[in-house]
Amino acid sequence: MISAEQVRELREMTGAGMMECKRVLTETDGDMTKAAELLRERGIVKATKKAGRIAAEGLVESYKSADSKDGVLVEVNIETDFAAKNPDFRKFVSNVAEHIENNKPANVEELLAQNYAEGKTVQEALTELIATIGENTTLRRFTHFVGTDNTYVESYIHGDGRIGVLVEFEAENMASIKDNDEFKTMAKDIAMHVAAAKPEYSSREEVPADILAKEQEIIKAQAVNEGKPEAIAEKMVAGRIQKFYKEVCILEQEFVKNPDLSVGQLVENTGKSVAAPTLKFVRFARLERGEGIEKKSENFADEVMKQING
Repeated sequence: MISAEQVRELREMTGAGMMECKRVLTETDGDMTKAAELLRERGIVKATKKAGRIAAEGLVESYKSADSKDGVLVEVNIETDFAAKNPDFRKFVSNVAEHIENNKPANVEELLAQNYAEGKTVQEALTELIATIGENTTLRRFTHFVGTDNTYVESYIHGDGRIGVLVEFEAENMASIKDNDEFKTMAKDIAMHVAAAKPEYSSREEVPADILAKEQEIIKAQAVNEGKPEAIAEKMVAGRIQKFYKEVCILEQEFVKNPDLSVGQLVENTGKSVAAPTLKFVRFARLERGEGIEKKSENFADEVMKQING
């Protein structure tokens, strides 16, 4: 019987995950030295040493259920764009996207702890991938849309996994229009629009009150700095806030393929054309690879030495 204390000691010694430690301790009948050697042989200790290196490249992948009611976006990061093209890496990302749809984890922590394949957890499969490829790899984030009989999800991946988008629509007669070519073209076009236009909200009702108040404050300060009287400045706020909505709310943005239409008007027109009067845009998600990750610039010689010594 392997004790929790033995697992903790081996983990502190090697930096490997708890499940890996427990497995090798079981295989070696609790022999700490042999267990540590086994971890090294399997490349797991080497993999954990790479965990501190910044991974800002990688892949955003999508997965749609066969009935198009559900959709998944997942971002997995790795250190170099070269490694991001590795078939094992790409297969792992694709499989994880499908796993999320089938197992519905609530967050990344729950996802990593779930059973994955061949008796391994997702975390253990990820650790093995790091050991195989030789670069730090991070399962960073995911979005999962779980729909109903009245919803339809479309996905779009741009730039070989640089940007991923999900968009969701709803209609009382979705079953009768989800295979309509005009509707499907509109859905794909709006997904592409999200990739290009980077909206922040679906509608003005979704804009948080504190964000709106701050924007109004900034607009008013701009007007005062332009020398406008207080009363005029107040009127200018009302006008310019409409422009703000058109910049950040997808339904009010100019449709990128036809600026004479807003996205909201496109949805409304399509609903009329395909006999779906209740058709509406519900939500979107947009993940951009490496967004918000600070890439570290290092002296090339230092980096080479780290590779040699790592």
